Amino acid sequence: MRFISSNALWLLCTVPLLIGAYEVILRRAAKDRTLRYTTLDLASRAADERQALRRRIPPLLFLLGITLLLLAVARPAAVFLLPAQRGTVVLAMDVSLSMAATDVAPTRLVAAQRAAAQFVKRLPEGVRVGIVTFADHVDVAVLPTTDKARALRALQQFKIQQQTALGPGLVAALRMIQPTAQLDDKFDTFERNPQLADPQPLYMRSPPPRYQPKDDPNRAPVDPSTLIVLVSDGHGTIGIPAVVAAELVAHHGIRVYTVGIGTPYGGTAKVEGLDPVHADFQAETLELVARITGGKYTEADTLDALEAIYQDLSQGKIRARTEVEISAVFAGCAALMLLAAGTLSLRWHGGFA
Repeated sequence: MRFISSNALWLLCTVPLLIGAYEVILRRAAKDRTLRYTTLDLASRAADERQALRRRIPPLLFLLGITLLLLAVARPAAVFLLPAQRGTVVLAMDVSLSMAATDVAPTRLVAAQRAAAQFVKRLPEGVRVGIVTFADHVDVAVLPTTDKARALRALQQFKIQQQTALGPGLVAALRMIQPTAQLDDKFDTFERNPQLADPQPLYMRSPPPRYQPKDDPNRAPVDPSTLIVLVSDGHGTIGIPAVVAAELVAHHGIRVYTVGIGTPYGGTAKVEGLDPVHADFQAETLELVARITGGKYTEADTLDALEAIYQDLSQGKIRARTEVEISAVFAGCAALMLLAAGTLSLRWHGGFA
């Protein structure tokens, strides 16, 4: 909640003055009662003490009513995150050789393509969708667009390549959402970069590094209307580390929901013109990326499971900040408090005490 006319909150400084004034009046009244009842018996004094609570309740309600009324003057507004009809989603799709593995039928990549097509169809009409693919380099399949037919056609044109530029794929997705983002030259992503580290063979992949959270005082607040969906089997072999790319994406306030596709024991990838290779599945990197950026990691080992994940992502993950002024609510509550204070005062004391 925020206050649209926050300067009016200074009016709350009058509340302590009201409390102080009431205490002065109460003490003077108490002195008068003390002089009046010095000749009465103890029973009369006990009855007077029982009336003390009744004397305080109406003023307390009155004070609460005044406080709520002053808050209403400052125009309070509640902020809600509601499903958005506008926003940007970027699908970052792994098209490396390991995605040809058949442990997820018919192959990891084909299953990802089919499920992604259903995801695009379910998105609200006003949400833009962009697609990047990454392997030994990054390609833009389609720039963010509301033309679903165009995005669906792009999903059918993927080609398997060798190696996996997982980190550069994330940076490319960031660039599609925020084209003006100021990035270092080392984050060049759309061309084959001779400065990239030599790729590791599939059978020599090292485990992901341990992640130590870093304080980022300049980190942008999360933008609920943007989202990156990263689909991969978790292997990054070339380019900047996925953890570094995830920190960069998080710095710009963008969440990454990662989808791991594969089975624990992996599968065999067969591509025409290349020798068959065993493709492992590595979830740790994808889990880290999701945790760093405030997203969520989900794992799928069948086409049905993958489609269920995409269905969940298409329902409410893209949100818009909606601000609703609730001054009337505060004013209504204030009126009820003041009415209750007046009613009780008349009933118990025959007037405003």
